[in-house]
Amino acid sequence: MSLTGDVLAGMLLGLVLGVGLWLVLSRLPGLRTRDLDVRIDPYLRRAPSAALLGTPRRRGRTRVVVENLLGPVAAKGIGILERLTGGAEQLERRLRLAGRRISTDSFRVEQVVLGAIGLVLGLVVALAAITLRGASPLLGLVIVALGALSGVLLRDYLLGVEIKRRASRMAREFPTVADLLALAVAAGESPIAAMERVARTSHGALPDEFAATVADIRSGTSIAQALASLGARTPLEALNRFGEGVSIAIERGTPLAEVLRAQAQDAREASKRDLMELAGQREIFMLVPVVFFVLPLVIIFAIFPGLAVLEISL
Repeated sequence: MSLTGDVLAGMLLGLVLGVGLWLVLSRLPGLRTRDLDVRIDPYLRRAPSAALLGTPRRRGRTRVVVENLLGPVAAKGIGILERLTGGAEQLERRLRLAGRRISTDSFRVEQVVLGAIGLVLGLVVALAAITLRGASPLLGLVIVALGALSGVLLRDYLLGVEIKRRASRMAREFPTVADLLALAVAAGESPIAAMERVARTSHGALPDEFAATVADIRSGTSIAQALASLGARTPLEALNRFGEGVSIAIERGTPLAEVLRAQAQDAREASKRDLMELAGQREIFMLVPVVFFVLPLVIIFAIFPGLAVLEISL
């Protein structure tokens, strides 16, 4: 083993030893801080349906050991992730906007898994750079840290992509859904029955949200609150205006069919404006094939006959 390999092995062993000592010292009873919820947790019920004096269910020894070993590490990792990518409330709102039905803890676990994968890939790249290219061990540690950080941020970026795709899909579906609601209301159905019909006969992200709104209303939530929750669960701003307009129309007795038709017309105008804006943004990119592919061919076809005639005359 070369000197560089010895130094790298020593640094890795020192890093592992330091992390282990830090974990051991941070979990000592005299050094760790005990919150109020941790102190009263042994005296509370584990589940609402569990008996207070019932015998607790025994867990396996392996599971207890794994939870005791990995629990503090997972808690520290989740705390670091919250500081990097936002708090639990912000993450929960983003999950609702993306249409994900998972909890924030499950999403954090996915981030930790991707971070571990990035850590392994970064370690492989660092070892290859050190052994093959003779890079410094400090550069290898930087590559490992960047790999872990990239894996964590990649999951957050993918969540943002899901939100944008869902918003665009809802923007395409909204004018048609608003027209269907207007037709159903004009035919004599109530707003709740119209939303239920649209949710039952249509497929997509927006009909699913209408089905959830109808379920909220059936469970006792007021129409205004259910429509406000619909706007909070979706990343489309037009749905917020839709919920407010329908709520005001129901409270004041305004003809709901006209309101829904106006909402559909506004949604179509908004989609046209978005399309024109996108076309203006893509205009520069459309010039790339013209400048770099079409224009050189035109110049070649224009100049080549003259060059051929000159060669023949010479």
